[in-house]
Amino acid sequence: MDIREIIEKAEMECLEEFNKIDKICMNNSLKVLKAFQNNNITDAHFSSTTGYGYGDIGRDAIEKVFSEVLGAEDSLVRSQFISGSHALTVCLFALLRPNDTLLSITGKPYDTLDEVIGIKENKSSLKSFNINYKQIDLINNDFDYEKIKETLSSEKIKVIEIQRSKGYSTRKSITIDKVAKVIEEIRKIDKEVIIMIDNCYCEFVEEKSPLEVGADVIVGSLIKNLGGGIAPNGAYIAGKKELVALAADRLTVPGEGKEVGPTLGINKAILQGIYMAPSVVRNALKIAVLTSKVLENLGYKVEPKYNDKRADIVQNIEFGNEKDLVNFTQGIQLGSAIDSSALPMPWNMPGYDDKVIMASGSFTQGSSIELSCDGPIREPFIAYLQGSLTYEYGVLGIMKAVERLLNNK
Repeated sequence: MDIREIIEKAEMECLEEFNKIDKICMNNSLKVLKAFQNNNITDAHFSSTTGYGYGDIGRDAIEKVFSEVLGAEDSLVRSQFISGSHALTVCLFALLRPNDTLLSITGKPYDTLDEVIGIKENKSSLKSFNINYKQIDLINNDFDYEKIKETLSSEKIKVIEIQRSKGYSTRKSITIDKVAKVIEEIRKIDKEVIIMIDNCYCEFVEEKSPLEVGADVIVGSLIKNLGGGIAPNGAYIAGKKELVALAADRLTVPGEGKEVGPTLGINKAILQGIYMAPSVVRNALKIAVLTSKVLENLGYKVEPKYNDKRADIVQNIEFGNEKDLVNFTQGIQLGSAIDSSALPMPWNMPGYDDKVIMASGSFTQGSSIELSCDGPIREPFIAYLQGSLTYEYGVLGIMKAVERLLNNK
Protein backbone atom coordinates (compact mmCIF):
# COMPACT_ATOMS: atom_id res chain seq x y z
CA MET A 1 0.00 0.00 0.00
CA ASP A 2 1.50 3.37 -1.00
CA ILE A 3 1.34 6.56 1.09
CA ARG A 4 -1.73 7.97 -0.68
CA GLU A 5 -3.67 4.75 -0.11
CA ILE A 6 -2.72 4.77 3.58
CA ILE A 7 -4.08 8.32 3.89
CA GLU A 8 -7.27 7.68 1.89
CA LYS A 9 -8.11 4.58 3.95
CA ALA A 10 -7.73 6.56 7.17
CA GLU A 11 -9.80 9.45 5.79
CA MET A 12 -12.74 7.13 5.14
CA GLU A 13 -12.50 5.84 8.72
CA CYS A 14 -12.55 9.42 10.07
CA LEU A 15 -15.63 10.76 8.26
CA GLU A 16 -17.93 10.60 11.29
CA GLU A 17 -15.43 12.55 13.41
CA PHE A 18 -14.96 15.09 10.62
CA ASN A 19 -18.72 15.74 10.60
CA LYS A 20 -18.71 16.42 14.36
CA ILE A 21 -15.85 18.89 13.92
CA ASP A 22 -17.73 20.68 11.12
CA LYS A 23 -20.75 21.23 13.39
CA ILE A 24 -18.62 22.73 16.16
CA CYS A 25 -16.96 25.02 13.60
CA MET A 26 -20.34 26.28 12.39
CA ASN A 27 -21.52 27.13 15.90
CA ASN A 28 -18.27 28.88 16.80
CA SER A 29 -18.33 30.79 13.50
CA LEU A 30 -21.80 32.08 14.35
CA LYS A 31 -20.54 33.21 17.76
CA VAL A 32 -17.67 35.17 16.17
CA LEU A 33 -19.86 36.71 13.47
CA LYS A 34 -22.36 37.93 16.06
CA ALA A 35 -19.55 39.48 18.10
CA PHE A 36 -18.36 41.43 15.04
CA GLN A 37 -21.89 42.58 14.26
CA ASN A 38 -22.85 43.41 17.85
CA ASN A 39 -19.74 45.58 18.19
CA ASN A 40 -20.26 47.23 14.78
CA ILE A 41 -16.78 46.45 13.47
CA THR A 42 -15.88 48.68 10.50
CA ASP A 43 -12.69 49.35 8.53
CA ALA A 44 -12.12 52.31 10.85
CA HIS A 45 -11.09 49.74 13.46
CA PHE A 46 -8.18 48.65 11.24
CA SER A 47 -6.44 51.97 11.98
CA SER A 48 -3.21 52.13 13.93
CA THR A 49 -1.59 54.08 16.76
CA THR A 50 2.00 54.68 17.77
CA GLY A 51 3.76 55.98 20.86
CA TYR A 52 1.54 55.68 23.93
CA GLY A 53 -1.42 54.36 21.95
CA TYR A 54 -4.00 56.66 23.53
CA GLY A 55 -7.51 56.49 22.10
CA ASP A 56 -6.97 53.42 19.90
CA ILE A 57 -10.54 52.58 18.84
CA GLY A 58 -9.42 49.43 17.02
CA ARG A 59 -7.68 48.04 20.08
CA ASP A 60 -10.74 48.74 22.22
CA ALA A 61 -13.06 47.11 19.66
CA ILE A 62 -10.84 44.02 19.46
CA GLU A 63 -11.05 43.58 23.21
CA LYS A 64 -14.85 43.88 23.11
CA VAL A 65 -15.02 41.21 20.38
CA PHE A 66 -12.77 38.85 22.32
CA SER A 67 -14.76 39.45 25.50
CA GLU A 68 -18.03 38.54 23.79
CA VAL A 69 -16.61 35.48 22.04
CA LEU A 70 -15.01 34.16 25.23
CA GLY A 71 -17.86 35.07 27.60
CA ALA A 72 -15.68 37.55 29.53
CA GLU A 73 -16.46 40.77 31.37
CA ASP A 74 -13.29 42.25 29.88
CA SER A 75 -10.17 41.23 28.00
CA LEU A 76 -6.62 42.36 27.32
CA VAL A 77 -5.55 41.51 23.76
CA ARG A 78 -2.11 42.90 23.00
CA SER A 79 0.83 42.51 20.66
CA GLN A 80 3.02 43.51 23.61
CA PHE A 81 2.64 39.91 24.83
CA ILE A 82 5.43 37.96 23.15
CA SER A 83 3.94 34.53 23.82
CA GLY A 84 1.37 32.57 25.76
CA SER A 85 3.99 31.95 28.45
CA HIS A 86 4.53 35.72 28.72
CA ALA A 87 0.80 36.32 29.15
CA LEU A 88 0.62 33.58 31.80
CA THR A 89 3.56 35.18 33.60
CA VAL A 90 1.95 38.63 33.54
CA CYS A 91 -1.29 37.16 34.85
CA LEU A 92 0.39 35.25 37.69
CA PHE A 93 2.43 38.26 38.82
CA ALA A 94 -0.72 40.40 38.60
CA LEU A 95 -2.83 38.12 40.79
CA LEU A 96 -0.31 36.95 43.39
CA ARG A 97 1.38 38.85 46.24
CA PRO A 98 4.15 37.89 48.72
CA ASN A 99 3.09 34.99 50.99
CA ASP A 100 0.20 34.05 48.67
CA THR A 101 -0.01 30.47 47.43
CA LEU A 102 -0.43 29.30 43.85
CA LEU A 103 -1.89 25.81 43.48
CA SER A 104 -1.71 23.89 40.21
CA ILE A 105 -4.29 21.07 40.13
CA THR A 106 -3.12 19.62 36.80
CA GLY A 107 0.37 18.66 37.97
CA LYS A 108 3.48 20.55 36.93
CA PRO A 109 2.76 23.24 34.36
CA TYR A 110 4.48 23.52 30.99
CA ASP A 111 8.30 23.57 31.08
CA THR A 112 8.55 27.28 30.16
CA LEU A 113 6.90 28.21 33.50
CA ASP A 114 9.49 26.37 35.63
CA GLU A 115 11.61 29.49 36.11
CA VAL A 116 8.55 31.74 36.33
CA ILE A 117 7.20 29.80 39.31
CA GLY A 118 10.59 28.98 40.84
CA ILE A 119 10.49 25.21 40.32
CA LYS A 120 13.84 25.92 38.67
CA GLU A 121 15.82 28.68 40.37
CA ASN A 122 15.59 32.18 38.92
CA LYS A 123 16.07 35.45 40.77
CA SER A 124 12.98 36.91 39.07
CA SER A 125 10.63 34.00 39.85
CA LEU A 126 7.45 34.06 41.92
CA LYS A 127 9.39 32.14 44.55
CA SER A 128 11.92 34.99 44.79
CA PHE A 129 8.98 37.22 45.84
CA ASN A 130 8.03 34.72 48.59
CA ILE A 131 5.06 33.42 46.63
CA ASN A 132 4.42 29.79 47.50
CA TYR A 133 3.72 27.04 45.00
CA LYS A 134 1.98 23.70 45.42
CA GLN A 135 0.72 21.16 42.91
CA ILE A 136 -1.72 18.28 42.87
CA ASP A 137 -1.24 15.69 40.18
CA LEU A 138 -4.05 14.25 38.12
CA ILE A 139 -5.28 10.72 38.82
CA ASN A 140 -6.22 8.60 35.80
CA ASN A 141 -6.46 11.72 33.63
CA ASP A 142 -8.88 13.45 35.99
CA PHE A 143 -8.65 15.78 38.94
CA ASP A 144 -7.77 14.45 42.40
CA TYR A 145 -10.95 15.80 43.94
CA GLU A 146 -10.25 14.53 47.45
CA LYS A 147 -6.80 16.10 47.65
CA ILE A 148 -8.11 19.37 46.17
CA LYS A 149 -10.86 19.53 48.79
CA GLU A 150 -8.43 18.64 51.56
CA THR A 151 -5.95 21.34 50.49
CA LEU A 152 -8.60 24.05 50.15
CA SER A 153 -10.08 23.15 53.54
CA SER A 154 -6.75 23.23 55.37
CA GLU A 155 -5.07 26.37 53.98
CA LYS A 156 -5.73 29.58 52.10
CA ILE A 157 -5.04 29.35 48.39
CA LYS A 158 -5.00 32.59 46.37
CA VAL A 159 -4.91 31.23 42.81
CA ILE A 160 -5.73 27.83 41.36
CA GLU A 161 -4.11 27.21 37.98
CA ILE A 162 -5.49 24.67 35.49
CA GLN A 163 -3.48 23.89 32.37
CA ARG A 164 -5.95 22.35 29.95
CA SER A 165 -3.53 21.16 27.29
CA LYS A 166 -1.17 18.33 28.11
CA GLY A 167 2.13 20.10 27.41
CA TYR A 168 5.05 17.69 27.14
CA SER A 169 3.31 14.98 29.15
CA THR A 170 1.49 11.72 28.48
CA ARG A 171 -1.74 12.74 30.21
CA LYS A 172 -4.97 13.59 28.45
CA SER A 173 -5.94 17.23 27.93
CA ILE A 174 -8.79 18.61 30.05
CA THR A 175 -12.24 18.96 28.47
CA ILE A 176 -14.70 21.71 29.34
CA ASP A 177 -16.93 19.16 31.11
CA LYS A 178 -14.09 18.28 33.49
CA VAL A 179 -13.28 21.96 34.03
CA ALA A 180 -16.93 22.64 34.90
CA LYS A 181 -17.07 19.74 37.35
CA VAL A 182 -13.92 20.68 39.26
CA ILE A 183 -14.95 24.35 39.46
CA GLU A 184 -18.28 23.31 40.96
CA GLU A 185 -16.46 21.25 43.62
CA ILE A 186 -13.97 24.04 44.37
CA ARG A 187 -16.74 26.58 44.88
CA LYS A 188 -18.40 24.37 47.52
CA ILE A 189 -15.34 24.98 49.69
CA ASP A 190 -13.89 28.32 48.60
CA LYS A 191 -15.92 30.93 46.74
CA GLU A 192 -13.09 33.50 46.72
CA VAL A 193 -10.15 31.58 45.28
CA ILE A 194 -9.21 32.80 41.80
CA ILE A 195 -9.48 30.05 39.17
CA MET A 196 -7.10 30.74 36.31
CA ILE A 197 -7.09 28.64 33.14
CA ASP A 198 -4.20 28.19 30.72
CA ASN A 199 -6.39 27.87 27.64
CA CYS A 200 -3.62 27.55 25.03
CA TYR A 201 -4.40 25.15 22.15
CA CYS A 202 -8.01 24.74 23.34
CA GLU A 203 -10.01 27.66 21.92
CA PHE A 204 -12.83 26.67 19.53
CA VAL A 205 -12.12 22.96 19.94
CA GLU A 206 -15.37 22.82 21.92
CA GLU A 207 -18.28 25.26 21.92
CA LYS A 208 -17.91 26.66 25.45
CA SER A 209 -15.21 28.80 27.01
CA PRO A 210 -13.98 28.00 30.55
CA LEU A 211 -15.38 31.40 31.58
CA GLU A 212 -18.85 30.13 30.71
CA VAL A 213 -18.51 27.32 33.27
CA GLY A 214 -17.24 29.43 36.18
CA ALA A 215 -13.54 30.19 35.63
CA ASP A 216 -12.37 33.67 36.67
CA VAL A 217 -9.65 34.33 34.12
CA ILE A 218 -8.26 32.57 31.03
CA VAL A 219 -5.05 33.07 29.08
CA GLY A 220 -4.01 32.13 25.56
CA SER A 221 -1.68 32.93 22.66
CA LEU A 222 -2.55 34.55 19.34
CA ILE A 223 -0.02 32.42 17.45
CA LYS A 224 -2.16 29.48 18.45
CA ASN A 225 -5.90 28.99 17.90
CA LEU A 226 -7.44 32.45 18.20
CA GLY A 227 -4.94 34.13 15.89
CA GLY A 228 -6.22 32.04 13.01
CA GLY A 229 -2.73 31.86 11.48
CA ILE A 230 -2.98 35.57 10.61
CA ALA A 231 -2.08 37.44 13.82
CA PRO A 232 1.73 37.76 13.72
CA ASN A 233 2.15 37.71 17.51
CA GLY A 234 0.39 38.55 20.76
CA ALA A 235 -1.78 36.91 23.40
CA TYR A 236 -4.87 37.57 25.50
CA ILE A 237 -6.03 37.57 29.10
CA ALA A 238 -9.81 37.52 29.57
CA GLY A 239 -12.22 37.20 32.45
CA LYS A 240 -13.48 39.25 35.39
CA LYS A 241 -13.02 42.96 34.90
CA GLU A 242 -11.02 43.57 38.09
CA LEU A 243 -8.62 40.72 37.30
CA VAL A 244 -8.05 41.91 33.73
CA ALA A 245 -7.37 45.40 35.13
CA LEU A 246 -4.68 43.97 37.42
CA ALA A 247 -3.09 42.20 34.46
CA ALA A 248 -3.20 45.39 32.39
CA ASP A 249 -1.45 47.33 35.15
CA ARG A 250 1.24 44.65 35.29
CA LEU A 251 1.74 44.59 31.51
CA THR A 252 1.92 48.37 31.15
CA VAL A 253 1.97 50.82 34.10
CA PRO A 254 -0.16 50.89 37.27
CA GLY A 255 -2.66 53.69 36.77
CA GLU A 256 -2.48 53.51 32.97
CA GLY A 257 -3.33 49.87 32.37
CA LYS A 258 -5.49 49.26 29.30
CA GLU A 259 -5.44 52.91 28.24
CA VAL A 260 -1.97 52.62 26.71
CA GLY A 261 -0.28 50.29 24.26
CA PRO A 262 0.15 51.21 20.58
CA THR A 263 -1.15 48.74 18.02
CA LEU A 264 1.42 49.58 15.33
CA GLY A 265 -0.74 48.34 12.46
CA ILE A 266 -1.75 44.96 13.92
CA ASN A 267 -5.50 45.57 14.41
CA LYS A 268 -6.65 44.20 11.07
CA ALA A 269 -4.55 41.05 11.46
CA ILE A 270 -5.97 40.33 14.93
CA LEU A 271 -9.56 40.90 13.80
CA GLN A 272 -9.11 38.85 10.65
CA GLY A 273 -7.37 36.17 12.71
CA ILE A 274 -10.20 35.62 15.16
CA TYR A 275 -12.66 35.79 12.25
CA MET A 276 -10.84 32.91 10.54
CA ALA A 277 -10.07 31.03 13.75
CA PRO A 278 -13.09 28.66 13.88
CA SER A 279 -12.32 27.40 10.37
CA VAL A 280 -8.56 27.13 10.96
CA VAL A 281 -9.11 25.24 14.22
CA ARG A 282 -11.43 22.90 12.32
CA ASN A 283 -8.65 22.16 9.83
CA ALA A 284 -6.14 21.59 12.62
CA LEU A 285 -8.53 19.21 14.38
CA LYS A 286 -9.16 17.21 11.21
CA ILE A 287 -5.43 16.83 10.67
CA ALA A 288 -4.99 15.72 14.29
CA VAL A 289 -7.75 13.13 13.89
CA LEU A 290 -6.34 11.91 10.58
CA THR A 291 -2.79 11.70 11.97
CA SER A 292 -4.06 9.71 14.93
CA LYS A 293 -5.77 7.17 12.69
CA VAL A 294 -2.90 6.88 10.19
CA LEU A 295 -0.26 6.31 12.87
CA GLU A 296 -2.50 3.93 14.84
CA ASN A 297 -3.00 1.92 11.64
CA LEU A 298 0.79 1.78 11.30
CA GLY A 299 1.08 0.28 14.78
CA TYR A 300 2.04 3.29 16.90
CA LYS A 301 0.49 4.28 20.23
CA VAL A 302 -1.47 7.52 19.85
CA GLU A 303 -3.32 9.86 22.21
CA PRO A 304 -6.05 10.88 21.71
CA LYS A 305 -7.43 8.05 19.60
CA TYR A 306 -8.97 9.32 16.38
CA ASN A 307 -12.52 9.06 17.77
CA ASP A 308 -11.86 10.32 21.32
CA LYS A 309 -13.41 13.56 22.54
CA ARG A 310 -10.82 16.31 22.15
CA ALA A 311 -9.98 19.28 24.32
CA ASP A 312 -7.15 20.74 22.23
CA ILE A 313 -5.52 20.57 18.80
CA VAL A 314 -2.50 18.55 19.99
CA GLN A 315 -1.91 14.97 18.82
CA ASN A 316 0.56 12.68 20.60
CA ILE A 317 2.39 9.92 18.74
CA GLU A 318 4.51 7.67 20.93
CA PHE A 319 7.41 6.34 18.85
CA GLY A 320 9.35 4.53 21.57
CA ASN A 321 12.71 5.44 20.05
CA GLU A 322 14.61 8.56 19.06
CA LYS A 323 15.12 7.57 15.42
CA ASP A 324 11.42 7.37 14.53
CA LEU A 325 10.63 10.58 16.45
CA VAL A 326 13.37 12.47 14.60
CA ASN A 327 12.44 11.10 11.16
CA PHE A 328 8.74 11.86 11.52
CA THR A 329 9.44 15.39 12.78
CA GLN A 330 11.91 16.01 9.98
CA GLY A 331 9.27 14.83 7.50
CA ILE A 332 6.84 17.49 8.74
CA GLN A 333 9.51 20.13 8.06
CA LEU A 334 10.20 18.73 4.59
CA GLY A 335 6.46 18.92 3.86
CA SER A 336 6.21 22.58 4.82
CA ALA A 337 6.02 25.62 2.56
CA ILE A 338 8.58 27.64 4.51
CA ASP A 339 12.12 26.37 5.19
CA SER A 340 11.38 23.04 3.53
CA SER A 341 15.10 22.61 2.82
CA ALA A 342 15.95 22.78 6.53
CA LEU A 343 16.45 19.56 8.46
CA PRO A 344 15.63 20.03 12.16
CA MET A 345 17.85 18.32 14.70
CA PRO A 346 17.53 17.94 18.47
CA TRP A 347 18.98 20.97 20.31
CA ASN A 348 19.15 22.61 23.71
CA MET A 349 16.16 24.92 23.40
CA PRO A 350 15.88 27.74 26.01
CA GLY A 351 13.39 26.90 28.77
CA TYR A 352 13.65 23.11 28.44
CA ASP A 353 15.67 20.56 30.41
CA ASP A 354 15.91 17.99 27.58
CA LYS A 355 16.98 18.46 24.00
CA VAL A 356 13.99 19.22 21.78
CA ILE A 357 13.41 18.59 18.09
CA MET A 358 11.01 21.03 16.48
CA ALA A 359 9.58 21.28 12.97
CA SER A 360 7.78 24.50 12.15
CA GLY A 361 7.78 25.57 8.53
CA SER A 362 5.48 28.44 9.40
CA PHE A 363 4.83 31.96 8.11
CA THR A 364 4.89 33.18 11.74
CA GLN A 365 7.87 32.09 13.81
CA GLY A 366 6.79 29.57 16.44
CA SER A 367 3.18 29.47 15.26
CA SER A 368 1.55 26.25 16.42
CA ILE A 369 -1.77 26.78 14.66
CA GLU A 370 0.25 26.23 11.50
CA LEU A 371 1.32 22.60 10.93
CA SER A 372 4.14 21.92 13.35
CA CYS A 373 5.60 19.06 15.32
CA ASP A 374 7.97 18.89 18.24
CA GLY A 375 9.06 16.65 21.06
CA PRO A 376 11.64 16.32 23.83
CA ILE A 377 14.36 13.72 23.33
CA ARG A 378 13.40 11.59 26.30
CA GLU A 379 11.47 8.40 26.97
CA PRO A 380 8.98 7.41 25.59
CA PHE A 381 9.92 9.65 22.61
CA ILE A 382 6.60 11.35 21.91
CA ALA A 383 5.95 13.67 18.99
CA TYR A 384 3.43 16.45 19.66
CA LEU A 385 1.81 17.45 16.39
CA GLN A 386 -0.58 20.39 16.05
CA GLY A 387 -2.05 22.85 13.61
CA SER A 388 -2.64 23.26 9.89
CA LEU A 389 -4.09 26.33 8.22
CA THR A 390 -5.81 24.17 5.61
CA TYR A 391 -6.75 20.52 5.56
CA GLU A 392 -5.07 19.91 2.22
CA TYR A 393 -1.65 21.27 3.23
CA GLY A 394 -1.91 19.28 6.45
CA VAL A 395 -2.53 16.06 4.51
CA LEU A 396 0.48 16.75 2.29
CA GLY A 397 2.63 17.34 5.37
CA ILE A 398 1.50 14.11 7.00
CA MET A 399 2.16 12.19 3.78
CA LYS A 400 5.75 13.47 3.73
CA ALA A 401 6.29 12.63 7.40
CA VAL A 402 4.92 9.10 7.05
CA GLU A 403 6.96 8.56 3.90
CA ARG A 404 10.19 9.57 5.68
CA LEU A 405 9.28 7.45 8.71
CA LEU A 406 8.67 4.31 6.63
CA ASN A 407 11.63 4.83 4.28
CA ASN A 408 14.06 5.04 7.22
CA LYS A 409 12.92 1.92 9.02
